[in-house]
Amino acid sequence: MTTRGVGAPIRRNEDPRLLRGLGSFVDDIEPPGTLHAAILRGPYGHARIRSIDTSRARALPGVHAVYTAADLGPVNQPAPLVVPHPTLTHGRTQRPLAVDTVCFIGEAVAMVVAESRYLAEDAVELIDVEWEPLPAIVDFAHAADPGSPLVHDDVPDNVAARFTQVVGDPDAAFSGATHIFSERLHVERSCGSPIETRGVVAEYDPRQTSLRVWDSTQAPITIKHGLAAMLGLPELKVEVIAPDVGGGFGTKILMFFPEEVLVPWAAMQLGRPVKWIEDRREHFIAASQERGQLHETTVAVDPEGRILALSDRLIHDSGAYTPYGIVTPIITATQLPGPYKIPNYFSEITVVYTNTVATTPYRGAGRPHACFVMERMIDRIARELQLAPNEVRRRNFVQPEDMPWDVGLPFQDGAPTRYDSGDYPAGLRMAEEMIDLPAFRAEQAEARTRGRHLGIGFAAYVEGTGIGPYEGAHVRIDPSGNVFCATGLTTQGQGHQTTFAQIVASELGCDPSMVTVVTGDTSRFGWGAGTYASRALVTAGNAMHIAAGKVRAKVVTLAASLLEADPGDIELADGMARVRGLPDQGLTLGALATAANPIRYAYDQSAAEAALRLVKPRAGAVLEPDEEPGLEARGYFAPERATWASGQHAAIVEIDPKTGDVRFLRYVAVHDCGTLVNPTIVEAQVHGGVAQGIGGAFYEKLHYDETGQLVNASFMDFLLPTAMEIPDLEVGHLETPSPLNPLGAKGAGEAGAIPVAALLAEAIEDALAPLGVRVHEMPLSPTRLWELIHAASGRRG
Repeated sequence: MTTRGVGAPIRRNEDPRLLRGLGSFVDDIEPPGTLHAAILRGPYGHARIRSIDTSRARALPGVHAVYTAADLGPVNQPAPLVVPHPTLTHGRTQRPLAVDTVCFIGEAVAMVVAESRYLAEDAVELIDVEWEPLPAIVDFAHAADPGSPLVHDDVPDNVAARFTQVVGDPDAAFSGATHIFSERLHVERSCGSPIETRGVVAEYDPRQTSLRVWDSTQAPITIKHGLAAMLGLPELKVEVIAPDVGGGFGTKILMFFPEEVLVPWAAMQLGRPVKWIEDRREHFIAASQERGQLHETTVAVDPEGRILALSDRLIHDSGAYTPYGIVTPIITATQLPGPYKIPNYFSEITVVYTNTVATTPYRGAGRPHACFVMERMIDRIARELQLAPNEVRRRNFVQPEDMPWDVGLPFQDGAPTRYDSGDYPAGLRMAEEMIDLPAFRAEQAEARTRGRHLGIGFAAYVEGTGIGPYEGAHVRIDPSGNVFCATGLTTQGQGHQTTFAQIVASELGCDPSMVTVVTGDTSRFGWGAGTYASRALVTAGNAMHIAAGKVRAKVVTLAASLLEADPGDIELADGMARVRGLPDQGLTLGALATAANPIRYAYDQSAAEAALRLVKPRAGAVLEPDEEPGLEARGYFAPERATWASGQHAAIVEIDPKTGDVRFLRYVAVHDCGTLVNPTIVEAQVHGGVAQGIGGAFYEKLHYDETGQLVNASFMDFLLPTAMEIPDLEVGHLETPSPLNPLGAKGAGEAGAIPVAALLAEAIEDALAPLGVRVHEMPLSPTRLWELIHAASGRRG
């Protein structure tokens, strides 16, 4: 019996290997003769480098090289601006090594290469740098104020970009509105914390003049192309491999982090493999971060709570550089309307520099902020008009019959922000039914009589997923009957080896366990962009589907010829091509792969016999002019625009007003990512996202002091939720297939993280309604919540 492909909740193909400790991560790679690198990083948030003396470090036995900016020559150029934008008038990117100034603590200043990491670290301590500390600006809300220290001397007011977007006529709508409400909302800076930190290993072969790089990156192909250009090598002489990647969350998408240039360059200079593995403190101070935004938001509504207009002025903290452009605030602004009809919308984005590490997209990438702001305004409308928040949601939802719904703004990919499919009212109904809202209200009323503070919160969101430009795939049936696939993007825990296998197996009529999927190796597939922005299934998944469809067509044609049947009578199932209605008339995929090669000697006896028995001699060349040997094909998919996933989450919490402690009692997530390829994997993605959202809502906050020092750069002080803090999750699925791709798929990787802070804010306010607590910020630690409770109590006398 063939296992069902698309739609089946099968177990992951990759888990037996990973669970037995047989994964291969960058730190597992160590070619013979490897040297080890360590980085000297700036200790100040902002400082001028007056001089560097590396003589003592170079003299340490076992040290092979010490590099500063002066040693790098043209390699020390600013990294590419990955996503330019016309309003990013003052974009700035980091050089591999700082030249004369550091703009955040952790900025790379020098690199030591030695026989061991221990020696390299010791040598770093021997580098003498004369520093001149400079004034720093850390508070992004005041970075553009007159007189604030400048992060870059040539960027006036620290403003990297400022622009507005308008839909409809907001001024007219506000002037005619019955009610106008305003909020000031703040979302703190946080960061991804992958289990595997960043790491690079590089090996140069002078005989072949070729470079092989192992990189814990989400985008090996772009790294390959960039390295070839920067290091003066032909692209075909550069191979980049992202083996198992232990989490990325967007942090590892950058091009380039300094070490991704320094390590390969040093390997070429020294003629020895060089390895650098980031330690956790380096990850805190030198890898990218995200989230910090401040919103001044105003909404205009009619007497029934229908939104007439929304105005949002957003300040976004870019840190010291803008390597990824202004994608994150653009996503925030374009997704802020969420699942609601906003006929008139004004958005002003101001992106400012601060003396902190750069911010780039991190799981959710601007969307949790947008959802927090929009849902806070929904709650404000409900409170002011004495309506239930879900009633306000229902009155403003985009309806299924409105699809495709055009928000009126360009999305991050430049295409229209146009929702392709979805049923938001149905999702909310499902969430209410799953959590049993009427029963909770009765429980809440009873609990209050006993002094317990229970609250319920909901949040609705949309997520633009599956953006281009494109991805590709190669599918090949081996004479053994196994199927091999390769794609250029990486996998960092998403289960691609299983979902892609299911897609291919569905086309070829075989069990997914027969399909081996290779990701992240540019020697196996060299076209594509990478794994980010919830795009892998939509882009690479459809490329797999297209490539497998081409192979299927070859299989059908060949089988029909060999079995002397009409192609329309050939069916693929159980790893065979059979004549429909004649189960004894069939050939295995392996036999067909053997027969598809005119050189038909085969080592598999049964496949060879089956193929050779049926193949008939034919006149002329063994291949027709347009014919290719074997059963293989490539496929590419380039989406015309984003697909829009959506969902509604709900949670019940209990709060101890004496301590500020918040305890989950239930958590429900309804999720719509179009066609479900593997429901179990989607649920796992939702679970992981919710856990990350809980971290952002309660725990994860990066504390910079006024000089730019990150004072909680360890897991002792930067708290992550553990399994003890994550409630049991109940996940419900809606399926509104996207009309924009053959699979009908939408992305699922980030959705779980998007609504968590928003729904917890509503749940906290609901639980503490008798006290009048209002939530305007995230995260909320117990201490901060306790402060809000006492402030509210003070206001109430």
